[in-house]
Amino acid sequence: MPPLSTPVPHSVGLNRPARTLPPLACDSHMHIFDTRFAPSPHWKRTPPDAPVAAYRLLQQRLGTQRTVVVTPSTYGTDNACTLDALDQFGDSARGVAVVTHGVGDAELDRLHARRVRGLRVNFVTPQSWGETTPEMLTTLARKVARLEGWHIQVFMHPEQIVALEGVLAALPVPLVVDHLGRIDPAEGTAAEGYGVLRRLLDGGNTWVKLSGAYMRSTVHGPSYADTLPLGRALAQAAPERLVWGSDWPHTTEAPGTVNDADLVDLLHAWAGPDAAMDRILVDNPARLYGF
Repeated sequence: MPPLSTPVPHSVGLNRPARTLPPLACDSHMHIFDTRFAPSPHWKRTPPDAPVAAYRLLQQRLGTQRTVVVTPSTYGTDNACTLDALDQFGDSARGVAVVTHGVGDAELDRLHARRVRGLRVNFVTPQSWGETTPEMLTTLARKVARLEGWHIQVFMHPEQIVALEGVLAALPVPLVVDHLGRIDPAEGTAAEGYGVLRRLLDGGNTWVKLSGAYMRSTVHGPSYADTLPLGRALAQAAPERLVWGSDWPHTTEAPGTVNDADLVDLLHAWAGPDAAMDRILVDNPARLYGF
């Protein structure tokens, strides 16, 4: 396909991925920010303008057709922006919401009816409405266990993954670990966090999002070459429980620094054969999110 004539908001460059993606390819981690929805009072930074219409341009550039909308910390426990986005996307999207530990069954049922299929618990930037604790994690997991197809998603530092290995391994629902577990590429498979993550993967109840490579890479794009040993090791360890996400609109990075087509090419470098890449983009998210 020819390169773009105009850039996609929050995405550098005009190139498309080197490989045409398969039908129903899924971006399993992104965020929508819409100026119609006010940020949480705790949020001090101005959020980006990244509505559904802008993200659809990214889908056209990359060739993805399905997506998973994750409520960002910007909105606290208000999932209205995410739910509105799910309404706009229709059945091609699923959601991951953020709630308090006191969430009731009625609210979870409401979220389920709107195609939410998981809850995110953030240990990296602790949630301002209450300390993020292991007890919160287990409480929420117990509450969603009755809902078909739900999981708990965690954003954690690798040392937190190590400290909470027992808690994570005992969750009664599938566990999804954000952004490569934030493992330092310089340590790669020698990192203690990788060893724990590998044990969790081997336990059969844990998934990993191949996303956010730029968060700890010191090489940066387009190659992110320092992440190759880690990404390839994960792809070989549990190819049936990996999903990929763009993390658009890349709020952790300086504006104008992330090329999403490069991130797709990086996935190909991690996964290897086209069939393995297709599994991560199509089959695995269909199973995890219930497409």
